[in-house]
Amino acid sequence: MIAFLDATAVIYAVEGTAVWAEALKQQLRQLAISDESSAGGLQLAISRLSWLECRVGPLRRQDAAALARFDAFFLHPDLEWVELSPAVVERATLLRARHNLRTPDALQAASCLQLGADTVMVTGDAGFQRVPALRLALVNGDEGGE
Repeated sequence: MIAFLDATAVIYAVEGTAVWAEALKQQLRQLAISDESSAGGLQLAISRLSWLECRVGPLRRQDAAALARFDAFFLHPDLEWVELSPAVVERATLLRARHNLRTPDALQAASCLQLGADTVMVTGDAGFQRVPALRLALVNGDEGGE
């Protein structure tokens, strides 16, 4: 199984509060447990768009330490990268038109779908529920809901 992390999930992992970081870890543990058929364990994937989105905040704040933490995360050799290829952009265009998604969300959804049916999008954004083709794992670090 592949767990596609959108930018919110990466932010929870790298600079989220302890509650959100733990909620993400718990979600990933549950996915790994549910994937009994894979001897290789849970594969993590991200899009090039997540790389952009995650680095903007630290750059704006001029927070070199946070930027270094994100860069270290993105250098992990086991991450599978989804590039914004013409096929991903075409799929994103259709998703944006059909489901009224913002362009970045359409690109994230298309990146996830590009990886195939064995992929689950891990996100804190419930708006992705509008895309029926996505398998979602919603991260919720707030007991009262988002």
